[in-house]
Amino acid sequence: MTEIDAKIDALVPAWLTLPDVAERLGVEVTRVRQLVKEGQLIAVRRGENRVLQVPAAFIDGGKIVKGLTGTLTLLRDDGFTVEEMIEWLFTADPTLPGTPAQALRENRGTEVKRRAQALAI
Repeated sequence: MTEIDAKIDALVPAWLTLPDVAERLGVEVTRVRQLVKEGQLIAVRRGENRVLQVPAAFIDGGKIVKGLTGTLTLLRDDGFTVEEMIEWLFTADPTLPGTPAQALRENRGTEVKRRAQALAI
């Protein structure tokens, strides 16, 4: 879990604290911490209190966005840091179109994973 710089922080339109994520997923905060530890979600420290937060775009309809966990695994395997993962997921890609995070929310995960796999080549 890392603290991000202002440039990357500005890419993400909304953030959720771990208790907010727990509420949206209908689980305990300890479970959310476990999801972060397991790599199913990523969290960073931000704000003046350095509170752990997750991009709000990762949660949709009471679930983790479909395809996110696999994409995070691919990026991690490519050697990306948490900060680099967030930057990649929230930077516009004209070939998608939109950002990889938007594409995942729109159930276009195959295209996102294809691009993540291409990063390793």
